[in-house]
Amino acid sequence: MSATLRLTREGFGIELRRGRFEVTIDGEAVGSIDWHETFETTLEPGHHTLRLRVGRYSSRDHRFDVADGETISFRCHGAMVWPRYVASLARPDLAIMVGST
Repeated sequence: MSATLRLTREGFGIELRRGRFEVTIDGEAVGSIDWHETFETTLEPGHHTLRLRVGRYSSRDHRFDVADGETISFRCHGAMVWPRYVASLARPDLAIMVGST
């Protein structure tokens, strides 16, 4: 059997980092997600690492475990406030945020 990863791109206000985010699982590109979209993919049960990127900007690595038949959900968005946007110029891993739902 397999597990499911569900990723929803939404937030409040204006997203300052725009464009399609590339979705990578365990270092391998598996798809992309745009503003107000939901992306789903199947995974093998076990330990995985999720990372999103657009150009030189990326999220931090998000490690998670998923069980057989389980659906794990995350929500993501680009930088939405000016201090984080400015900080992302020097620290690209601050440009995209991922959190569990």
